[in-house]
Amino acid sequence: MSEQWSSFLFFFFFIHLFHFSKPTSLPQFPCKKPHFSSYPFCNTSLSIPTRTHSLISLLTLSEKIQQLSNTASSVPRLGIPSYEWWSESLHGIAPNGPGVNFNGTVSSATLFPQVILSASSFNRSLWFDIASAIAVEARAMYNVGQAGLTFWAPNINIFRDPRWGRGQETPGEDPMVVSAYSIEYVKGLQGNGNGNGDGDEIMVSACCKHFTAYDLESWGNFSRYSFNAVVSAQDLADTYQPPFRSCIQQGKASCLMCSYNAVNGVPACASEDLLGVARNNWGFDGYITSDCDAVATIYEYQMYTKSAEDAVADALKAGVDINCGTFMLRNTESAIRQGKVKEKDLDRALFNLFSVQMRLGLFDGEPRRGKFGKLGPKDVCTSEHRALALEAARQGIVLLKNDKLLPLSQSTGVSLAVIGPMAATNFLGGGYSGIPCSSKSLYDGLKEFAEEITYVSGCHDVPCLSDDGFAEAVDSAKGADFVVIVAGLDQTQETEDHDRYSLLLPGKQMDLVLSVAVASKNPVILVLTGGGPLDVYFAEKNPLIASILWVGYPGEAGGKALAEIIFGEVNPGGRLPMTWYPESFTKVPMNDMSMRADPTRGYPGRTYRFYTGSRIYGFGHGLSYSDFTYKFLSSPTKINLSRATKNNLRKSLLSQNGEEVYGVNYVQVDELQNCKSSSFEVHISVMNHGDLDGSHVVMLFSTWPKVIEGSPQKQLVGFNRLHTIPYKSTETIISVDPCEHLSFADEQGKKILPLGSHILSVGDVEHMVSIDIF
Repeated sequence: MSEQWSSFLFFFFFIHLFHFSKPTSLPQFPCKKPHFSSYPFCNTSLSIPTRTHSLISLLTLSEKIQQLSNTASSVPRLGIPSYEWWSESLHGIAPNGPGVNFNGTVSSATLFPQVILSASSFNRSLWFDIASAIAVEARAMYNVGQAGLTFWAPNINIFRDPRWGRGQETPGEDPMVVSAYSIEYVKGLQGNGNGNGDGDEIMVSACCKHFTAYDLESWGNFSRYSFNAVVSAQDLADTYQPPFRSCIQQGKASCLMCSYNAVNGVPACASEDLLGVARNNWGFDGYITSDCDAVATIYEYQMYTKSAEDAVADALKAGVDINCGTFMLRNTESAIRQGKVKEKDLDRALFNLFSVQMRLGLFDGEPRRGKFGKLGPKDVCTSEHRALALEAARQGIVLLKNDKLLPLSQSTGVSLAVIGPMAATNFLGGGYSGIPCSSKSLYDGLKEFAEEITYVSGCHDVPCLSDDGFAEAVDSAKGADFVVIVAGLDQTQETEDHDRYSLLLPGKQMDLVLSVAVASKNPVILVLTGGGPLDVYFAEKNPLIASILWVGYPGEAGGKALAEIIFGEVNPGGRLPMTWYPESFTKVPMNDMSMRADPTRGYPGRTYRFYTGSRIYGFGHGLSYSDFTYKFLSSPTKINLSRATKNNLRKSLLSQNGEEVYGVNYVQVDELQNCKSSSFEVHISVMNHGDLDGSHVVMLFSTWPKVIEGSPQKQLVGFNRLHTIPYKSTETIISVDPCEHLSFADEQGKKILPLGSHILSVGDVEHMVSIDIF
């Protein structure tokens, strides 16, 4: 067995053993009275930096090294217990990390929809509320010894490639949407935006991951542990980095996780330039953790260094504060002996780590006497949290097609045949799921509405390698008034460490759908599960398949939410946060990180902003039972930017030998001094022409004055979700910052704002705004 595999197996055996052997008890805490409360680091009247420096000064070198793992060792002589940094809360408290367990008085937690479906709601307040609910349950579980307070979420990588097994964990492909989600999630989890935080104090620590350009698990000969993401300065600036910048600057995240992959030849966790941007340019104030054993991969997989000690030295000097795993524990002392690491490097890391623990109140004495000390089992799986999980599923489910079949009527009893292996499972959470409060299957949800209902799996499982169950499914379809076929993906098809190779339905699922559709009395309803895009062109164009709904991984209340939509109690309003590509897209190399299309090599580009090929469904696609029209009520037609730029420059875009190529002028955003003062509001009216009320997502896009090399085809400027009333108009306002929303990055990674006429559009209605400098 190779040394690198030994390292990984040792680490995961260690985690497995810890997870299943740890007892549940009240949390241990430092600064206990009377023996350990007199240290200066326990004095809450002192500043956090002062307390932190005092604590570090009391530690021996050996004790310092023992803090550099996710499982930080105790310091008994100072009364400091061990602490587990690794807890997970992607869309609810989950036991994927050793910091969480459900073996005590709390046996379950609210399981919200997987992130990609919550993102489909395009509802900032919903995202905030979900994170706030998770924070309450996290503190409650911490108070009974079943969770830590440092949670490694959200995942804010861009969903660049439809095959990515972890795309389901992200808010989608648009940097603005992912940024907005990151801000709301972090504020909700940390208590920054709900009055629970006071100055430096945070309720729970959130972690922006995975920094950066990480979106490949295992494809071809490429593995996330050794992959070198070659990314242009242009793509870094306007696609990969914006969510992390927003998560840090506006969300105020207290943790950043560096990813396994290298970026332009340097492992992310060894890159002083990359991590320095976060801390020095963006003002990151928190701790940086490696992904699990990502420091080991610097040496063992990427072979970037000649020794384990060099890997430790590179990671610490780059700015990593803690190593998830045991690699630093085993190699830091040797690195110090060899002079590759200095004790001051450890002190810097410990300052960042202990500062966050101080902000969490871990050094303030008895936690049960603190602000959040009364939270406990009664605050987990509350009726309010479970209602929120239901509402999130309602808002996220996307109606992709509807040939006037839905909603089904409840007034007359209907018989329903439900077919498909995912229809009867209670596990609807996707990756990083905990134990739900009370989970029902999609079939269970439909059963509450249908007078008669039958269930047949059709396929034995989601891979669907056999048609043995087709005949029974066809017979069931023939005997029912309406048929709901549940097809799509589960964790056997897409998950961490596993990418897809095809965008088609797995195995013989398509054959099952078509066989049932032909046999059914009426056109069928196709329900698609999974977090990744699917090529269902066959269903979109087939009149025997009248309606298609995407439910993603809808969480514990997904069955009820789907039934409410199918039977018209809820008017669907979700929108796709990612492009659905045809199967032909799988010819595009997954390791190509370029966002922009390149016709010279047959490269079609990626995401709605740059992709030039055909689509099954576009970004933002989503139907309703109502029709909507829009009007621009008010918006400026001209924006004048001040001549007072740093260099008083006005440049022409893409010049050759000093001559304009497209006749489009531009200004570099960082040269403008009045960006914020140029912001404006767009007032929009939305008319609901249907018989049902319901929420509706308004999406405002912009296109550029002319086709400019490197510019997106179009770009999302803003979005709001609002409640609408039948046959009435509802108004909404979207704020536009030209320097942020109407700009893009040039080849050097500098944001440029084209001058001239920009087109704003919502639906099929357009409005022109001219931007100039005087």
